[in-house]
Amino acid sequence: MTQALRIGILGAARIAERAVVTPARANGARIAAVAARDLGRAQAYAAQHGIPRAYGSYEELLADPDIDLVYNPTPNSEHVRWTLAALRAGKHVLSEKPFAANADQAKLVAAEAGDRLVFEGFHHRYHPAHRRLMELVSTGAIGDVTGLHVTMAFDCTDLDDIRWSWPLAGGSLMDLGCYHLHVAKDVAAALGGKLELQSCATTTNPGADPRVDATARVTGTLPGGASVVLESSLEGPDERSVLVTGTRGTIRQPEFINVTTDDRLIVTVDGVETTEHHGTISTYTHQFAALTASIERGLPFPTDLGNAIEMMELVDQCYRLAGLPLRASEPSGV
Repeated sequence: MTQALRIGILGAARIAERAVVTPARANGARIAAVAARDLGRAQAYAAQHGIPRAYGSYEELLADPDIDLVYNPTPNSEHVRWTLAALRAGKHVLSEKPFAANADQAKLVAAEAGDRLVFEGFHHRYHPAHRRLMELVSTGAIGDVTGLHVTMAFDCTDLDDIRWSWPLAGGSLMDLGCYHLHVAKDVAAALGGKLELQSCATTTNPGADPRVDATARVTGTLPGGASVVLESSLEGPDERSVLVTGTRGTIRQPEFINVTTDDRLIVTVDGVETTEHHGTISTYTHQFAALTASIERGLPFPTDLGNAIEMMELVDQCYRLAGLPLRASEPSGV
């Protein structure tokens, strides 16, 4: 590409400022337009963030020829619908996680992608701290890995929040568990194999739909037999941590999402603790640099369509193990 990457945002979502607006500009891209189902809301968002065009429908934005990439932060149940619409309009897509409501939905995208880039927003994957953690695991820095514990919890007290909505494909595994599953999948790959799931136990909130998991505890194994415990919760307390144990020590990442406040990896080997700092530039900014390099120079990236399908297969497997129904069987409007 000879000009700055031009981005359109579907929905005036709060996450868009942190996930795309600021990171895109930091990487030399341009936010060209935003759309919302209410034109006034789109116009207010555009004025707030200095975006030149606002549309009162997603279809209008997708028809804009001056947009190269569409950012899709719609509700979980709508991700595939609007990813497909963007691809059919000839746009690249950055989709928020989880990529779809279930694996069958995710597979629908493969037939439509063509030469368009489909990028799933597991932003933590692009931070130097994550890459360093995988390096430490793969090189045996703490000896043979014996365990992995990942916690992803958020105190979502508002039961009207879309995270609690069954029609919008909510649940702790959908909103949070996809992150811990992704970390575990990467650790397994660093050890030369795949994550194997064994069990999933969930709880529900008495004020919410009983099909929506408030918490989930997933167990499994890594290559070599190391134990895995993955915990997600919409009932708090807030925590986003990774702990890898080995025969010679541990690797602890107290915060793997919001590294702007805590960029530490704490490595203990043979009783000696070392704290590494890997930079407080946001995970989203690192992600956008990788996305731009992929579009402009054809560089490969790990959170591609194949990865997205694998991730949704893991989420589906967790729901089956828990005895809960999968989220919606097909995306609306497709």
